[in-house]
Amino acid sequence: VQLVESGGGLVQPGGSLRLSCAASGFTEDDYVIGWIRQAPGKEREGVSCIYSFDGSTYYGDSVKGRFTISRDSAKNTVYLQMNNLKLEDTGVYYCAVTEGDFDPNVVCRALDIWGQGTLVTVSS
Repeated sequence: VQLVESGGGLVQPGGSLRLSCAASGFTEDDYVIGWIRQAPGKEREGVSCIYSFDGSTYYGDSVKGRFTISRDSAKNTVYLQMNNLKLEDTGVYYCAVTEGDFDPNVVCRALDIWGQGTLVTVSS
């Protein structure tokens, strides 16, 4: 599986960004795909994931109510709409995927195929 992220950048607190992840090369029909972020000095965090079979989603506690994950199955693209961004949202956001039948609430923190990452900087 190949994953190509885009959409990162610099934004002020309270602003919005949308990340995109174009995926290709799946070998299974079902998979969990989403976003993991790595911030300096912090543990890796599963931000949000979506299960391809039924669209069920997972959101980390720190982003609930602010971030929305969606998927365009025709384009094999996953989006992360990030609103009301905070300073602590700064980090490298990796699109990641695990193929197979899994609960996104369980695997979102430990997806096994990653993209190259895109930097999101929230700063005034």
